[in-house]
Amino acid sequence: MQELLGRIARLDPSASLGLRVIACFDELIVGNVNTRALLATAAALAGCTAGSRQSVPPRTLRVTPKGEAVQGESPTDSSNLHVASEDGIDVWLERDGAAGPNDALILERLALAVRIRNGRGAREIDNRRHLGILTGRESTPDERLTAASALGLSATGMYRLVVAPLFAVWRNHPAGPEDVIATPFGPVHAVVVPERYPPFGASPCGIGTATSPDSLDRSFRTAMVALRLCRAPKEPQVVADSYGGLIELLADADEHAPHSDADRVEAIAHYAWGMETIDAVVAAQSVREAARLLNIHHSTLQGRIDTITATLGFNPFEGFGRSRLGAAFLLHRLRTSTVLDLPAAAAPGNVAATRSFSAAELAEAESYAKEAGGDVEHLS
Repeated sequence: MQELLGRIARLDPSASLGLRVIACFDELIVGNVNTRALLATAAALAGCTAGSRQSVPPRTLRVTPKGEAVQGESPTDSSNLHVASEDGIDVWLERDGAAGPNDALILERLALAVRIRNGRGAREIDNRRHLGILTGRESTPDERLTAASALGLSATGMYRLVVAPLFAVWRNHPAGPEDVIATPFGPVHAVVVPERYPPFGASPCGIGTATSPDSLDRSFRTAMVALRLCRAPKEPQVVADSYGGLIELLADADEHAPHSDADRVEAIAHYAWGMETIDAVVAAQSVREAARLLNIHHSTLQGRIDTITATLGFNPFEGFGRSRLGAAFLLHRLRTSTVLDLPAAAAPGNVAATRSFSAAELAEAESYAKEAGGDVEHLS
């Protein structure tokens, strides 16, 4: 670590200080120091008073950069930086004027250290195996109920799994038992939330169907299908309920098994207009409505539909045609999903790549980068 810090210091002094902040708090966490020592360290690093407040049991503590305790509640001046955790603990820096370059990092590490010191982190680590049992298809219903009880879930309640890639952009975070779960498509961040959960923002993100605790493995499978159906910017967050029973069917299907309709959709995808046209046809109730969605003349769309009908071997506007096309369309999206592909290494603030990208991938990468506040350069 010291060698790394030395190399980085020569390139970027501010980054070096950031790593020192992380290393410092890591040592304090390992040493199991008390909350006052954690606040004193944060105050010394920031050069201003640091404070913390917890609700259970009620306690407020403020410490100066010299390690001296300050009496009274925190000031209410808007220039103070605050970070509120989701389990009843707040930490802050009482700085006059603009925030320092590493204030956000100091607060992040301080919040983590205080949570672990107060038992939150240790409890979450101990409970990680329970979430694996809840989401594992091989677990029995009784095993899931036991794991749910250990996680504080009600045996009679209804819950959903929320899943997102490790590189997802979170605007705010839902509260609930969470862990990183390994899947055939890569590791995902999984969170258990109530059936009726407070709104939150994450992109890309899949939200599973609501089930009882003994069936949360099914919610997890539908959440994974929902995640893989995400499309930026149109659908950065997909709720399984939006697709009804189709997602449940897909969650239990072998998507790599031969499927004649999906194979024919693959042939249509080779047309530049193919997938957007199928998307509109599935969503619309008529040719004219689909033409409006695509912003093209209905006669132009009719020509496309004639090609689609000839390729599929059935009319998507007759009988079960729309259902067949809808199921095949979703299966094709699962087969070609890149939502869980790890983004290419990038320079700070940019999304860079080392290979050629399709137009669809470029649009998706650009959308995610804009949400994260970065730019897209050198992608083609």
